Amino acid sequence: MLYQYLYLIATVLFIFGIMRLSKVRTARSGNVYASVGMLLAIVGVLMEAGKLNWYALVAGMMLGSAVGVFIAVRTPMTAMPEMVGALNGLGGGASTLVALGYLVEEVAKLQSGQVLFDLHDMTVAQAITVPVTLLVGGITFSGSFMAFFKLRGKNWSHPLQGAARHGLHAVLGILVVLISVWMINGASGGFGITLAAGFVVLVALALGVFLVMPIGGADMPVVISLLNSYSGIAGAASGFVVGNELLVVSGALVGASGIILTQIMCKAMNRSLGNVLLGGLGETATGGAKDSEYKGVKSATPEELALLFDGATSCIVVPGYGLAVAQAQHTVRELDELLEKRGCKVRYAIHPVAGRMPGHMNVLLAEADVPYEKLLEMDAINPDFKQTDIVIVVGANDVVNPAARTEKTSPIYGMPILDVDQARTVIVLKRSLSPGYAGIKNPLFELPNCLMLFQDAKQGLQALLSELKAA
Repeated sequence: MLYQYLYLIATVLFIFGIMRLSKVRTARSGNVYASVGMLLAIVGVLMEAGKLNWYALVAGMMLGSAVGVFIAVRTPMTAMPEMVGALNGLGGGASTLVALGYLVEEVAKLQSGQVLFDLHDMTVAQAITVPVTLLVGGITFSGSFMAFFKLRGKNWSHPLQGAARHGLHAVLGILVVLISVWMINGASGGFGITLAAGFVVLVALALGVFLVMPIGGADMPVVISLLNSYSGIAGAASGFVVGNELLVVSGALVGASGIILTQIMCKAMNRSLGNVLLGGLGETATGGAKDSEYKGVKSATPEELALLFDGATSCIVVPGYGLAVAQAQHTVRELDELLEKRGCKVRYAIHPVAGRMPGHMNVLLAEADVPYEKLLEMDAINPDFKQTDIVIVVGANDVVNPAARTEKTSPIYGMPILDVDQARTVIVLKRSLSPGYAGIKNPLFELPNCLMLFQDAKQGLQALLSELKAA
């Protein structure tokens, strides 16, 4: 059948798309491959259904594409984590609807006397994946939108703490299992099956909210990555429910790649996967560092900082979320080009979660035509800080906080960081001494080799650039 060939081609395109997403140079073409694969997949599914209405297909795709383009164009780079979270949620919600649609069809058959809805009429895969899809899809939907709102600054707290919180989650989990067993054994006829499915979805939605609610901002990137994996797992499970191989394969690809990314993120954030799965990892910090807590902080003007570059032969730029907010990537590139003309070698140190999501800074700097070879990962560039004349930290905070190495009581202790404090001079562009995403004090600002430029990232870089041009 033609649709089977379309499924095969779509699967290959998905795999090649993911492979090409692993590198900045090929990421754009990877997106194109995956998009074409999704188009073929949609056509294949409709052909398999045997009711292909090309007018409805084209109209639906045009509407969906218009919405997608609108969201993509209107979403700034700084809001990319929120958009990823929302899209994860929609994927989980779609999988839940697929499982509910299957149950509605089975209930209709039961009421017409065609089949008896129990384990004898369902395959083992369906008996397992129907409740799994409802559960994981529901958790992904509500959990992702909870993460979306937390990233937007909503500081909602879990009503319970510690063991009581985990106890509530365990009770809800056990309740889902019991209801699921009752549901797949036929419940009490069509009404009982519908009621059981509704309970599973409601409990799943509650679990998604409760699991994400206590998680602090510093750990939110890990949660977004994990929820991305959940959306893939829900998609694969829904594929077993309706017997669609492509849905199983594509869901498995997303689930597996999401788990791999989650492990990378856990390592970068010094969090174990067990902490993430249990929830409550690093609750939002309260009472963050205040300006008055800092002592001996030295500020400088752009004119004073420009003098430091006389004779400097090496410079490392550390981009952070503040650079993204200020849209200062083009100004950074201009500064880079000017310093290179003056004989100063410029490179960029990229932390795995700089900008709150992996690859965030890479994409932002690539947008400004910064050469790829200048973007170096943390492990590759950390040994070079000791021999570097000047480090410019633009809007980064937690990823350069030396407390992660020295203070065992710090919530970020053990988190791999960029060793900027080891450079000869550190220039930090920041609006104020307010805490970063983790909500804690940064001892870097008090070090004798650190100078603060209290300005918006873009304005501060432009002022420094002007002084260097005038020199």
